[in-house]
Amino acid sequence: MGRGLNKVLLIGNLGRDPEMRYTPNGKAVTSFSLATSRSWLTSNGERREATEWFNVVAWGNLAEICSQYLQRGSRVYVEGRLQTRRWENAEGQPCYRTEVVANEMIILDGYPPPARDEDRNVEAEEDFSDYDVA
Repeated sequence: MGRGLNKVLLIGNLGRDPEMRYTPNGKAVTSFSLATSRSWLTSNGERREATEWFNVVAWGNLAEICSQYLQRGSRVYVEGRLQTRRWENAEGQPCYRTEVVANEMIILDGYPPPARDEDRNVEAEEDFSDYDVA
């Protein structure tokens, strides 16, 4: 039997600020929702648009980078694989959640990212004057 391929490539905008936490072993994990949109013309010439939402999870160094540099509305490229987790709720019924486990992320908004509300009054630790931000 040949090998399969489980690869996801997405370009979209974050629907909420990333949430970072640590496993009991101390490994960073960050999750966020990502919206992708597509548009098309119907046979009547009407423009339609549909948005798909994805749950994205990043681990380790990538998790820390996502938590530090991404925020709600950020435009990003995410590459990873689909994974479905299964668990039982308090009533013993099975629950499922399909996620994109990211192994690559590129910020498409430019650098530095726009400041989050809670960061607006904090002075930057780096001098960004050498960066070409358009």
